[in-house]
Amino acid sequence: MKKIAITSLLLLGLALKVQAVPYQVTTVAEQLNYPWSLAFLPDGSMLLTERTGKLKQLSATGEVTAQVAPALPELYVAAQGGLLEVLVPQAFSQNQQLLLSYVCGDANANTLCLATARWDQQQLTDIRQVFKAKPYRKGAAHYGGRMLQLPDNSILLTLGDGFDYREQAQNPANHLGKIVRLLPDGSVPADNPFIEQAGYASEIYSMGHRNVQGIAWDGTNKLVYSHEHGPRGGDELNIIQAGNNYGWPVATRGIDYTGARVSPFRQYPGMVEPLWHWSPSIAPAGMMLYQGELFPAWQGSLFISALAGKALHRLEMANGKVLTEQLLLTELNSRLRDVRSGPDGAIYLLTDSAEGKLLRLTP
Repeated sequence: MKKIAITSLLLLGLALKVQAVPYQVTTVAEQLNYPWSLAFLPDGSMLLTERTGKLKQLSATGEVTAQVAPALPELYVAAQGGLLEVLVPQAFSQNQQLLLSYVCGDANANTLCLATARWDQQQLTDIRQVFKAKPYRKGAAHYGGRMLQLPDNSILLTLGDGFDYREQAQNPANHLGKIVRLLPDGSVPADNPFIEQAGYASEIYSMGHRNVQGIAWDGTNKLVYSHEHGPRGGDELNIIQAGNNYGWPVATRGIDYTGARVSPFRQYPGMVEPLWHWSPSIAPAGMMLYQGELFPAWQGSLFISALAGKALHRLEMANGKVLTEQLLLTELNSRLRDVRSGPDGAIYLLTDSAEGKLLRLTP
């Protein structure tokens, strides 16, 4: 496996001194076709999705030990659509059940779907679609697709605004531009913020989002962090709370790709301002809160993988506030799709390419 010795170099944002932490980058696996998400199984092996439709199991050293093309109902692969995230729930050791987010439908009518399946003897069985976001839309962009299991066992699933349907992020009757909260079987928790409220989809947990592709749980401070893509500028990091409206497209720091203003407002009454933002856009794609032991100086930091920015962003956090921002891995000049903390304390990343890689950061 190829190793590159790198030292963290660059601090952006606040002019505070950041301790340099030496690390090395190891290429664990190569020739991955647009890898999208990574999850760890209790035995130390990894499950990896390729957006183009494959689920792979890799050993801790990167060998592909199983490969399946899940027969997901109505799977639609195009542009940003396809097989997205695999989540290994807390109860996996008892029932071998996984959750898979993916795009279903066709070019004229598609949406984000959620399925359960059993990973048994390196085979995916008992595939069941348990949630389908409404409404259908045309195009193949802005699906969201990230998942987070909360301590109460419920699942937060992120959804995009469909790109051409951005005003629908403020429509409480549908799922576009929302984060929804479900139980692992796809049913709606009885304590969701808009349950049985007229004019509201009962699955909604928060609204006013553009395209949320990173979500993480801070167990120490009991906080949910998420980030989302802005247009030209206005990428956001938010603290997600039940029932809140995060502004898109009424309040944004971004401008449209044409150069036109999306909105005259950066803030708007009743809408939550971002905790942190990026302009120009970095295109944040994955996120995790580091709590491993290999990098003591990085404990409690948020790590965000960036596509357009081609860097790994480390945000030093304290009590839900960003203290400093540091850029890592700029030397690789690679679009970074996902970032995870492994059971060994190492940091794992996926590069976004037809010949993608799985990378490991260690001291």
